[in-house]
Amino acid sequence: MPQNKFQRMVFAFLTVLITVHGYVFYSLYVVNGAYFQGLAEAAGLHGVLAGIGVQGGVLMFGKLLPIWAIILIEFCCAFLLENLLGSPLSFKLACRVFDPRKNHPMIFESAIICATVGIMCPLMSFLAAWMYYPYYEGFRLLTLLANWLKLVCYNFPFAYFSQLFFIQPAVRVIFKALFSRQIKAREEAQLSAEAKGENGERPLDETEAIADIYKRINEIQKNLDHEHRRRKALEEKVEQK
Repeated sequence: MPQNKFQRMVFAFLTVLITVHGYVFYSLYVVNGAYFQGLAEAAGLHGVLAGIGVQGGVLMFGKLLPIWAIILIEFCCAFLLENLLGSPLSFKLACRVFDPRKNHPMIFESAIICATVGIMCPLMSFLAAWMYYPYYEGFRLLTLLANWLKLVCYNFPFAYFSQLFFIQPAVRVIFKALFSRQIKAREEAQLSAEAKGENGERPLDETEAIADIYKRINEIQKNLDHEHRRRKALEEKVEQK
C-alpha cells in the first residue's frame, strides 16, 4: 500500500494508465466494434481501426478526435477523480465494513478495490455520457440519463472483474518493484519494533493510523477490564469480611 502522497500519486497514475487503455479498447472493440466493423466493410476494408479511419476519428464532444486524444482526455479526468474522490472515499467505505488490523490484508484490499469500482464506474460513465453524447441530434436530458445508465451497465462488469483480477494485482506488482527498498526497510523496522515489544514508528498512512487506533483502543479496554476485575475481587473480599 502507498505510504505517502507521492506514492499515492504513483499508485493512482499506474492504475489509471492501465485502466484507461483497457476501457478505450473495450469501448472501441467490444461495445462499438460491430459499428466500426460495418463502416470498414462498407468501404471495402476490414478491422475496427479501419472503420475509425473511415469515420475520421471517434466522436467526442460533438467532434471527431483521434484515439490518442480520447485516451489523453479520459486519462486526465480519471486521474483527477481517482485522487480527489475514488481513493479517499473507497478507503473510508472499506473501513466501515472491515478492520484493517484484524482482517487479512487481502480481504481489506479487495474491499477497497470493490469500493473504488462502485465509486469510479458511475462517475466515469457519467462523464462519458457527456463526452460521447450525439450533440448533432440536439440535447435531451432524458437521453443523457439513459445513455449514462447504459454505459454503467456496459462498464461495471468489465470494471469489476478487470480491476479485481488483473489491473490491481498488476499495479501492486509494479508498485512493489518500484518501491522495493522503501517497503523492505519499513518491514524490517516493523519486525524490529515488534521484537523489542515497542509500538513502532508513527503510522505512515491511513491504514496504519487506523490500525494503531484500534490497537490502542483494545489496550485501553484490556486495562479497564483488568481494573474492573481487580476492584470486583476487592469488593468481594470486603463483603466476606
